[in-house]
Amino acid sequence: MAILRHLPAIFAVCFTLATPAFADDPPSNALPGPGTAKRSTVTPQDTLTYTVGVEAVPLADPEGKKLADIVATTYAMDRVEATKRPITYVFNGGPGAASAWLNFGGLGPKRFVFGNQGSAPSDLPKFEDNPDTWLAFTDLVFVDPPGTGYSRAVGADAERNFYSVEGDVDALSRVIAKHLAAKGRLGSPVYLAGESYGGFRAPRIAQKLQSRDGVGVAGIVSISPVLDFGIRQDEDISPIPWMNGLPSLVATMRERAGPITRADLADAEAYATGSYFADLMKGPRDKAAVDRMSAEVARLTGLDPAFVRRLGGRVDIRSFSREIGRNEGKVGSLYDANVTAFDPDPSAARSDFDDPVLDGAQAPLTRAAVDFYGRELNWKIDRRYELINGDVNRKWRWGEGQGAPEAISSLKAVLALDPKVKVIVAHGATDLVTPYMESKMALDQIPAFGDPERVRLKIYPGGHMFYTREGSRAAFLKDVKALYGVSAEE
Repeated sequence: MAILRHLPAIFAVCFTLATPAFADDPPSNALPGPGTAKRSTVTPQDTLTYTVGVEAVPLADPEGKKLADIVATTYAMDRVEATKRPITYVFNGGPGAASAWLNFGGLGPKRFVFGNQGSAPSDLPKFEDNPDTWLAFTDLVFVDPPGTGYSRAVGADAERNFYSVEGDVDALSRVIAKHLAAKGRLGSPVYLAGESYGGFRAPRIAQKLQSRDGVGVAGIVSISPVLDFGIRQDEDISPIPWMNGLPSLVATMRERAGPITRADLADAEAYATGSYFADLMKGPRDKAAVDRMSAEVARLTGLDPAFVRRLGGRVDIRSFSREIGRNEGKVGSLYDANVTAFDPDPSAARSDFDDPVLDGAQAPLTRAAVDFYGRELNWKIDRRYELINGDVNRKWRWGEGQGAPEAISSLKAVLALDPKVKVIVAHGATDLVTPYMESKMALDQIPAFGDPERVRLKIYPGGHMFYTREGSRAAFLKDVKALYGVSAEE
């Protein structure tokens, strides 16, 4: 499910789903009432006892007509004062992706392994305690927008009401405000965490909550986001997408020789933003510029110089993901290029292939979610669980006018108005879909607003879902704890 640079979707572009999204759903199938269970999980510091609950948060129009049921899955710690404890609302991306990725992959109290080298669609979702769960310092609410998970819009106006940048932000900010009031949590510090398109929507939701719904947000964690879609547009003429993508290609190749850090990519970043950018501006008719680019890109990446020269020094991510494993008949994931699978057509000049991470994780994650709600919470529903809904993504409206969607202006507005808000933008070094340099470019244009440390860019080993790697998830947890004002030992 790759991001195509010409399209503004993050987490759900190359869907293989061809059937209508709701073809096997009964026409009128109300969701059951709330389901709850008492559970515990063990971390290095403590045994956490908690209540997990699932319920539908209804949204209605001004006349009271129901528009949607939004499913929220909540983990709340026992033996603590809930009314003042931090609460974090979590979203995945797409648009069209459910929150199971973050719930069962990194943040929730139970997790299972997926998305790494050796993972397969036939893997059984074996849950284990998550030592890196955020539940130790914040209650968690995983929210599935309409058309994802078990959430559904009601009536014929679903697309108009929810399948758009603005409609999505309006709906999810209302869900948060309603949930806080209904649970008596208006005294709790509120945080937002989102992955991919969820990382894009988080700053916009924060601004909407702050300006319309009367809820100030204490912090934002954007995971593998695109903060400004304009940065990645027009790769046929713009050097910016190529400049931002190159360090992630270099990171992929260097990681094959051993562990890497951000410091190990300093030369690639310097070249990409310096000489490479200047030569890209000269264009393909400048033979000397193309020769220089081709030679240096081949040196930095270790790719065949003849291959790089054929591409004019501009290595696109699909060609790269196939070339790095060509000798073994394998392809790399666009979401973590060092996770590979066999190429279904290794001798073909061009090949369409399922992504080893995204498509490979779809079966076990869906299986885990259905089992979790049905068996763990006895919340059984006779409808499809939409882990990734291609229909939502295809129908998404990205706005009007000439400007590309962006979240930087919302982020600046939130930071400027509230000097206490803190932000982490986190990326995996080998993610080709949302390369970390895009966020660096966007964040570098934000004023300090009194303290430049309020907004931090963090890079970890791994790809789009870097938190599926043990070491990266632990390092991420340490940084997130600092955002929440929690010591690393707690």
